[in-house]
Amino acid sequence: MTYCLAIRTRDGLVALADGRVTSGSQMGVTRKLTMLGDGDHRFFIMTSGLRSLRDKVMTYLTRDGYFADEGFQSILSVVTAFGRELREVAKEDREAIEASQLQFNLHALIGGKLAEDRQPTVYLVYPEGNWIEVDERQPYLSIGSTAYGKPILDRALKFDTPMRHALKLAYLSFDSARFSSTDVGYPIDLVTYSETDGAWRQSQLDYDQLVEQRQWWNQRITQLAEGLPDDPWVDDVLPPGQLRLTVVRDDGA
Repeated sequence: MTYCLAIRTRDGLVALADGRVTSGSQMGVTRKLTMLGDGDHRFFIMTSGLRSLRDKVMTYLTRDGYFADEGFQSILSVVTAFGRELREVAKEDREAIEASQLQFNLHALIGGKLAEDRQPTVYLVYPEGNWIEVDERQPYLSIGSTAYGKPILDRALKFDTPMRHALKLAYLSFDSARFSSTDVGYPIDLVTYSETDGAWRQSQLDYDQLVEQRQWWNQRITQLAEGLPDDPWVDDVLPPGQLRLTVVRDDGA
């Protein structure tokens, strides 16, 4: 599995992809976020599902000249081409893949800002080649092992959320997925696009670089749970004078 997240706020874009890959009992690391384009006109592609399908779609895009000098002029044109090639791959490979008891599974997040785009945007492409676009009511899209990372985004992320705050929420969303899913893990690739200066920025972070953030979050979330008001259930389900203990993890897990 994997965990990839793309956020669109008023300030720009935040993209995050984990780096863990699993195959049976084998575990490794790979880069799931690909940056394409030149200068300020760039876009990213993040995928979850069968790596072989991702590689074949990207190879077909190159074969058919989509990455030539002129390139793409809008993110929608990238999404349209990706969906077209994905459907071509499905015609060729779906039957053999499903005969091997595997699912034809490739989801993609494609986002950025190109020459004809008035604003940055993100699309989610499904295995059938159809897609949805991020909007102000739902300012993020995610693929892979998404269930554990959704609650904090649904509660705290808004279109008007400052990028600094959105970046922290992206990390906490990943950390929730990592903590509860064995096939999501470090390193993480981070990419941002700022509407303020039109610049793209990238970083890769590994487990040991985020110890302080993990410890801070583990401590705070435990303290918040302890501070939750007792009413209305405590008197009904706990014995009188129940001793309260606060357990704070400090192992950086």
